[in-house]
Amino acid sequence: MKQIWNKGLSLLAGAVALSAMACTSNGSAVTNDSASPEEVAAEVTSTGRTYPIVDTNQTLFYGDSSEIEAVQSADQDFYGQDAQYEGLRPSYTVSQDGTTVFDNNTALTWMIGPNTTLETPAKEDKMTFAAAKDYVAEVNAMNYGGYNDWRLPTAKELYSLIQFTGTDPDVMAENTDGLIPFIDDSVFNFAYGEREKRERIIDSQYLSSNVYVSTDPDPDSKLYFGVNFADGRIKGYEAKMPFGDEDKTYFVQLVRGNEQYGINDFEDNTNGTISDKATGLMWTKDDSQTGMAWKEALAWVQEKNEENYLGYSDWRLPNAKELQSLIDYRNGPDYNGKPAIDTEFFNCTPISNEEFQEDYPWYWTGTTHLSPSRDALYAVYIPFGRAMGYEQGWLDVHGAGCQRSDPKSDILSTLTKEDNGYYYSDAPQGDAIRIYNFVRLVRDL
Repeated sequence: MKQIWNKGLSLLAGAVALSAMACTSNGSAVTNDSASPEEVAAEVTSTGRTYPIVDTNQTLFYGDSSEIEAVQSADQDFYGQDAQYEGLRPSYTVSQDGTTVFDNNTALTWMIGPNTTLETPAKEDKMTFAAAKDYVAEVNAMNYGGYNDWRLPTAKELYSLIQFTGTDPDVMAENTDGLIPFIDDSVFNFAYGEREKRERIIDSQYLSSNVYVSTDPDPDSKLYFGVNFADGRIKGYEAKMPFGDEDKTYFVQLVRGNEQYGINDFEDNTNGTISDKATGLMWTKDDSQTGMAWKEALAWVQEKNEENYLGYSDWRLPNAKELQSLIDYRNGPDYNGKPAIDTEFFNCTPISNEEFQEDYPWYWTGTTHLSPSRDALYAVYIPFGRAMGYEQGWLDVHGAGCQRSDPKSDILSTLTKEDNGYYYSDAPQGDAIRIYNFVRLVRDL
């Protein structure tokens, strides 16, 4: 039985969604123009929850490797994963001229795709970080969609569009047969990378305005955060392509409205919990202080509920979008020695990473990351410390605050557990594999 949470977060949005609503193949609701963006935005703002977390849209249940029947009770294995809880269903209003998409939950208005021609996005539409700034001015000058206040989205704004109904492509795949993107491509104009133009299928990275904080003055050393709607990840991307001296390019899809989106409003309840009035979520100030496999993490949450931990018995493992809402892109271990979270409110257990540096954990979510064959071997995690990878040595390849996925158990390998509480190895793209990740609990206010 699914549990309903965050009910009534945007009352007018809900009313709009019921008016002339149609469902896309991805399960999103699409409406007509029965209410203006300004009306819905005013209602969202009036709730005080200016940072509503839209659901991942994951409704199926998964074990360590495959889909399973719906889990009904807390004493069963894999209880409490993403599909257990139904949040704000993705809901969009497409403008009558087909140029923009209004998100009925977040009160953000988006360009319908990463170009102004309304044609299928192509490699030629991609641009560098520097060119993106000029593009913002260009789109505003043309009054695209009737607006002149477009901006480059933050990583949190972009991530509001992600849906974990997608399938992660094989990085070496030659075609897109059977693939599902991590954005609703029946609403937004989307395209995978073009093999005939020497791209990989996964080359559908969308640029955000967030740059990984660093003390290195070399501009080529910067990591620019982007959301990849082809493979369902956030990564920090280098300014230069891995091979040669060509600048890295991205799709750029601009946003406007709700300038408070992505800004937390934390309050310390002085009882070991932290409330975020912007999202309507309550978090534990401390983490699990130890790593564990995904199945164990789900079971650990239920143990805390049986204890009535901190006075509550309805804690859950956060889904990918809930946990990502805690990221503070102002912090970074190599910048100020801090994890990518607001350390005024939250504690992160120090660990030793693959390079034996003092670091901070990666944290499990309840969200499964499906492969092209729809196996369920991986679950989403978010690093609040360095996102380690092996490139002629261990280093922070994607930045604290990215989002990747780990095997749920050691079924894929013969790795041995190290004394620091997690597994590690150099993965095909160099990404470290830990398997034993930490947990931070969440519940609704």
